[in-house]
Amino acid sequence: MSREETVVVRARRAFQSGKTKPLAFRVLQLKGLHRFISERRKEIAEAVQKDLHKTEHGTELFETLGLEGEINLALERLAEWAAPRPVEKNLLTISDEVYIQPEPLGVVLIIGAWNYPWAVTLQPLVAAISSGNAAVIKPSEVSSHSAKVMEKLLPLYLDTELYPVVTGGVPETQELLKQRFDHVFYTGNSTVGKVVMAAVARHLTPVTLELGGKSPCYIDKNCDLRVACRRITWGKFVNCGQTCIAPDYILCEPSIQGRVVEELKKCITEFYTDDPKSFEDYGRIINQHHYRRVMALLEGSTVALGGDSDETQCYIAPTVLSDVTGGSKVMQEEIFGPVLPIITVSGVDEAIQFINEREKPLALYVFSPDNKLIRRVIAETSSGALLANDCLVHFTISALPFGGLGNSGMGRYHGKHGFDQLSHLRACLIRKLKMEGVNTMRYPPHTAKKLSWARFLLLKQVNVGKLRQMAQVTLFAALAAFILQRFFRST
Repeated sequence: MSREETVVVRARRAFQSGKTKPLAFRVLQLKGLHRFISERRKEIAEAVQKDLHKTEHGTELFETLGLEGEINLALERLAEWAAPRPVEKNLLTISDEVYIQPEPLGVVLIIGAWNYPWAVTLQPLVAAISSGNAAVIKPSEVSSHSAKVMEKLLPLYLDTELYPVVTGGVPETQELLKQRFDHVFYTGNSTVGKVVMAAVARHLTPVTLELGGKSPCYIDKNCDLRVACRRITWGKFVNCGQTCIAPDYILCEPSIQGRVVEELKKCITEFYTDDPKSFEDYGRIINQHHYRRVMALLEGSTVALGGDSDETQCYIAPTVLSDVTGGSKVMQEEIFGPVLPIITVSGVDEAIQFINEREKPLALYVFSPDNKLIRRVIAETSSGALLANDCLVHFTISALPFGGLGNSGMGRYHGKHGFDQLSHLRACLIRKLKMEGVNTMRYPPHTAKKLSWARFLLLKQVNVGKLRQMAQVTLFAALAAFILQRFFRST
């Protein structure tokens, strides 16, 4: 039995013991995860600095702050999320107890990504713990320092049988994917996403795929270019462009392309100084393999800004490309680096057409003061998310589902969406062994009269909540009438 198989067998045995069912146990594990983040900030920050050249403050801002928020929300709402959820009834079931009961799926495999090695690995873990599952955690081997810290320290804070950390590369991941899981949660690129989905299909295991793609950014010529470019610069070049929802390319009219380049130049200088290479808050490409991949994408394009690089440091300066076309090399794959192409279009009509001719993106950005134009882009395109006049910030809102569709992924998480994603929403109906006469209409022989009754009883929906409100209002009105009557009699 391989190490990976042993880990999964142990996790399943622990899950089947029923220890994750009580909410008190889940709360205890969530609090343990929170303590891990709070007490090990230094080790986490040092690992991310070695992996991605992030500062301690940058790590907290982009890695652990949102994670703490997810844990706090889960602790606050867990009882509500896990409670039975009453549903509307028909007249035939009006006296029955009918509800949805969330229940754990079983053993979940979480395969993390290297670009935000803590946030995108442990946020799904929050959902797994909250929903009562066991979870095997596989951090990315590419962010090796973070993976080692996670393997060493996380087991000190969580149940080691239910939430084991498995490190390693492709062979270890392949061995894990041979095992039977009840759900697989993968964050990464679409190429590997297809491999994951094919591997687990033999067990009919459902998947959540948080992928990426080329997220477009349309700039309306009438918007405030200074503000727009400031927000785009931040969204694109944070983490050295290695963000799955970073603006991948800009669409704008030719008349404003020059001004967009100038504003981007000002913002890059403001954020990262004239020498981003020596600026501590400007990151690095994860490794030389990805460095060479990103640099190769520049071939055949005009560099309007930046372009400086240093392979020994995996450094690529914030770079803007002008006069790019849909056929350019840089437009054939997700960039995932600090390179921002500008493609000129005649207006919003051509922009929408350009977007719709390609794979559905994880995010779509539009900058415009015109609410009608924004609503039109929403109505005529499809994407995992749409943001108007900002970038990335939807990731911080736990009430919004985070996820893609088509080539950008499937499934969703954050807050209650993650809880539901890793739960089986079980349909429950409980009735008594009484009122058997009502059931005669469904028993043979089937007659027109029985069908008429069935049509009435089955097709008439009953909103129990509204009935309860109406009953309360009626009771209140009757009580008020009684009090008024007594008052007038006494006078």
